[in-house]
Order: sequence, then structure tokens, then C-alpha cells
Amino acid sequence: MSTSRPARPAVSSARRLVAALLAGVLGAGAAACDDGSEPGRQTIRIGMITALSGSLEAPGSELRDGFQLYLDMRGGQLGGHPAELIVADEGYERDVTVESATKLLEQDRVSAITGIINGGSVAAILPLINENKVPLVGALGRPALTDVTYVWHTNLISVEPGVAMAPFVKQEVGQGRVYAIGPDFQSGRDELRGFVETFTELGGRLANPGGEAVFSPFPVTEDFGPYLDEIAESGADAVYCFFDAQNAITFVKQYAASAVADLPLYAAGFVTEPASLVEQGDAAEGIYNGLNYSPDLDNAANREFVAAWNAAYPGRVPTSIVMASYDAAAVLDRAIAAAGTNPSPEQINTAIAGLGQLNSPRGPWQFAKTTHAPIQKWYLRQVRRDGRALTNVVVSELATLGG
Repeated sequence: MSTSRPARPAVSSARRLVAALLAGVLGAGAAACDDGSEPGRQTIRIGMITALSGSLEAPGSELRDGFQLYLDMRGGQLGGHPAELIVADEGYERDVTVESATKLLEQDRVSAITGIINGGSVAAILPLINENKVPLVGALGRPALTDVTYVWHTNLISVEPGVAMAPFVKQEVGQGRVYAIGPDFQSGRDELRGFVETFTELGGRLANPGGEAVFSPFPVTEDFGPYLDEIAESGADAVYCFFDAQNAITFVKQYAASAVADLPLYAAGFVTEPASLVEQGDAAEGIYNGLNYSPDLDNAANREFVAAWNAAYPGRVPTSIVMASYDAAAVLDRAIAAAGTNPSPEQINTAIAGLGQLNSPRGPWQFAKTTHAPIQKWYLRQVRRDGRALTNVVVSELATLGG
């Protein structure tokens, strides 16, 4: 695995005890009888599509573990039903994702699909989702879609981190010029588009040749030297970037050792998430970034979530990806409970539409009627030292986006 991260621990007797205790305290909305489920309730199968290997294995494991945490806290149930999570590989090619979705829908007969890292994967499986009338409750980013009848997302639309950060960057650089860079895949292109369009609409100027963002090869670029040389030659006054996982580690470390190290670096929050910070080290200190979550948010739901995560996965800091996958399970929990005794996927989808506001570790949010993505607050964070460790400290609110 390309990022340094502890392996997912086995479910020990101690962890089962933690889960049982948490289920008793936090299990509102998950009805149960003596054997942990209600009589006559069928097992609900949920399919998760996520990266199981390669450079995106780290966020892939966060999607899996965030969802599993919610199940563990509620005795393995969703909406009063025993629940089974079936994990399938997203891969890095469209065909792999489609093959996984086909098996989950046609062989495993899942009632919903969750997960998915690459926004392009959402578009790839959309025909299958619509044909089978099975809800997709994604937990990372996705592009804007014209048909979202069966598509819901608990994290973000891929353009939003850049949209949220652009006003702050414009305020900081004034009439200076900013160089924008990210990875060449669907989510990367969307992330940079959100920043570039918003920044230029505010009167900001790009330092990129031709006035367009620059994209590096995906899934992994090992040498950012040529790009950093181009930034130096461009006369940029600052840099804005989006990267994830290994690309984020490599870019930040090479940036700090380059001729442009003194230029302010602004970023989407995924660049400095905890797993990356461990390896980025001092190179990341001071980076301003924007995201919809930080583990130090002070609300009851977040305190419960962080405590449960720390008990199950000691040494790993919960991220926005973990949080959004946990919320995807919460959405399905409430929707399945509301959809009837043994609901069909279509009935679950209808119930999702009627959920209203959800109480989340990020704070209250709800699905927008037009996009089926969250209406939520965005936070400005800065990488600062907390004792010996680096962390993303919430500085202020950036905006409320969605709708």
C-alpha cells in the first residue's frame, strides 16, 4: 500500500464489547428484539464499491471502515434488519467498476450501493442504477448529473471544495496570480474547475499558461519536478491544488523542497487529511485548506462519532471520508426503518427522499432536492502543530453550499 496506515484490526472480543456498549447508548432508530433484530425481517444486503488496492487504497479503506463502524455501533443492523455489507473493487478503469456493480445488482441482489471514490465511476454505473431502480448512496464526490432519481451523496459535489476556497484565496492574494494544479481524472478535473471558475468570476487571475488548470497523470505521478519548474517560471504568487492519497503526499513534500517553497499553498481539504499528514510532516505545516468536516468540531454527534472511531481504530484519525460513509449508513438506517417491514430498493429510495434534516458529526445537513447532495457548511482549516503532531485546525466557516 502506498500510504502508511495501520491495517484494519480484527473484530476482537474487546471491540465487540465496545460495539455492544455503543449500540446501547447510541442505537436510537435501530429497533431490536432479544436476538438483535425484529421477527420476520429479512437481511438487507448493501453493496460497497471502493478501491481495494493501489494508490487509492487508503481512502478506499476509509469508506469501508466508516460504514462498518456505524453497523458495529448498532449491532449489525440497518432499520431493524440484519445487514450484510458486500465489498467490491472499484479499480481504476470503468470496466472494473461496471463489472462490480453488475455483480452486486444482479447476483447479490443488494438493496443499495454505497462507496465510490472516482466521480467518473458514478456516471459509469448510472445506467445500471436506473435500470435496477436501486439507490446509490455515495460517500465521496461526484460530478453534476442531469438524472439523480436514484443517486444520493452524503459527502459533496466534486466542484464544491474549490468553490468554497476560491473567495478566501482571492482575498489572500488580491491582484496576485494563482497557479492551479490537480490530477487528470474526473474528480480532479471537477475539483479544479470549481476553483478556477469561481476564482476568475471574482476577478482572480491564473498564472497557468493559457489561463487553464494543469493536470498531472493519474493514478500516480512520482515526479512533480517539471510542474514545479513551470510554476516557478510562471511568476505565480500562490498555488491552489487538489490531490488525494499518494499524490497528495508526493506533491506536498516535493513542493516544500522546490524553488517555489516560499509561495503560499492553498488546497482542497483532501490534500492534508490525516493519513497524508503523517508522511507529509513539516512540509504540510501552514497549508490553508477547505473541507466539510474536521474531527475537532464541537457537537454531540461528533463527540460520539470520534469516541467510537478511536475505540475501534486506535491511532487513526477520522476523516471526512470516514464521516460521510458513516453518514451513508445512517441515511440507509433511517430510510430502511421508514420504508416498511421488508422494503424493496425502490421503496428505500422513496424513503430517502423524505428524510429531512440529518444530525451528523459535521453538523446538521439535508439533501438538496435538485442535486441529492448535502446542503452543508464548509470550513477553512489550517495545518498546525498540536504538540508533536500536525492537525487540521478549523479557523472559520467558509460558506454554506448546496441546493
